[in-house]
Amino acid sequence: MKIASTIARYLLALVFIVFGLNGFLHFIPQPPPPSEMAGQYFTVMFASHYLVFVFALQLIAGVLFLFRRTVPLALTIAGPLIVNILLFHALMDPGGIVPGLVVMALWFVVYWQFRAAFYGIFFTEVQSDRSR
Repeated sequence: MKIASTIARYLLALVFIVFGLNGFLHFIPQPPPPSEMAGQYFTVMFASHYLVFVFALQLIAGVLFLFRRTVPLALTIAGPLIVNILLFHALMDPGGIVPGLVVMALWFVVYWQFRAAFYGIFFTEVQSDRSR
């Protein structure tokens, strides 16, 4: 499982770095939006410069995935990005959801190895006054 997690981590780094850089350098041609609603969505996101923030977060998460010490932070940043990718495709472009599902699966593989770092979020220990 450790080898699978390492491979998944580097694949996530590659995906987020490539697509984060593509947002700034435009080296992967983008097809036209699949629907009018998706076109309006991207028009607003581009005009408001919101996508600059999203692409920067993708790039940051990708770089953080490269270093074992920063993987929990990378998982925390990448999680909401993946949710937004999945929601966009589920609601506006269902035909393109497969890559998002693959990225989500890779995220869970990496998360499983680093789940101890998130223990405090999901489980809390209540201390009584006597134990202090």
